[in-house]
Amino acid sequence: MSLVNDSGIIHPPGFYIIGFQTFPYISVYIIFMAFVYLVTVVFNLLLMCIIALDHNLHTPKFIAVVNLAVIDVMLNTSTIPSMIKTFLVKDNFVPFNLCLLQMFVHYVNVSLESYALAILAYDRLIAICFPLCQNILNTRPIMFCIVGVTWVYNVGWLTYCTVIMTRLSFCRSVRVFSYFCDYAPVFRLACNDYSLQWSVASASLFNLLGPLTFILLSYISIIVTVFKMKSVSSRMKALTTCIEHLILVGIYYVPIFSIFLIGLFLGSVDPDQRVLSLSLASCIPPCINPIVYSLKTKEIKTRIVALVWRVKINP
Repeated sequence: MSLVNDSGIIHPPGFYIIGFQTFPYISVYIIFMAFVYLVTVVFNLLLMCIIALDHNLHTPKFIAVVNLAVIDVMLNTSTIPSMIKTFLVKDNFVPFNLCLLQMFVHYVNVSLESYALAILAYDRLIAICFPLCQNILNTRPIMFCIVGVTWVYNVGWLTYCTVIMTRLSFCRSVRVFSYFCDYAPVFRLACNDYSLQWSVASASLFNLLGPLTFILLSYISIIVTVFKMKSVSSRMKALTTCIEHLILVGIYYVPIFSIFLIGLFLGSVDPDQRVLSLSLASCIPPCINPIVYSLKTKEIKTRIVALVWRVKINP
């Protein structure tokens, strides 16, 4: 039964997620996703605990790292548990309000992830290009303020994007071909005009392209500054501090834009392959991010080694 409100808009009880119904070896993929989620939660929580317990790491850079870790956990939590539930219980039905909530949480964190990477680029930009102004331009209060502004903006924008979905009537299909309650596959099921939702979805690309543009401009400035340095060792030291961040940027943006370009130039893409690629592009970066920071950041490696050594001495 569908629910009809006073304005005549029809809301179904919920939607059926059918993205992986024809996908071969789905059991292997779900086991892999469960492993990805476990690694995401364990390593990000470990990273957050190490930074929280060590007062020497309470710096603007590691405030930005904790921000990214929180977003990573929330991003994978928004989709992977529901995928596992669908496979184990064989129940792919999602109630209407829960569908909107999942949509909201997922896209808030997708957007916040790109802004978190831009914030880390800001930290590197100030540290390398404006080292004498670092205590003015990049303090803990300023970093908390920047992080807070990105959260307020993204939560506000995605709240609007989600609320306007309630204006749509769903009087035909309620089968969503994706791995969760995806924004575009859901509004395309509406039987009334969804041009507003389409415009909002297109405008939301700014939340990916805007931070990426800032990151690229930041690294252009960093490269120019580095090549002005007279000492080769100073150049290498400056570039080394950027390696982990560049890896994270590549892990996040390359899969997303690869899928977009493949769809743009090749035209039609197999639906199962598209769903598989999108799910991997969304779920893998939050799993890899804490590992990259743990292995590539000297301060984090030192604390992990000290923690392991302490456990060995006094188990």
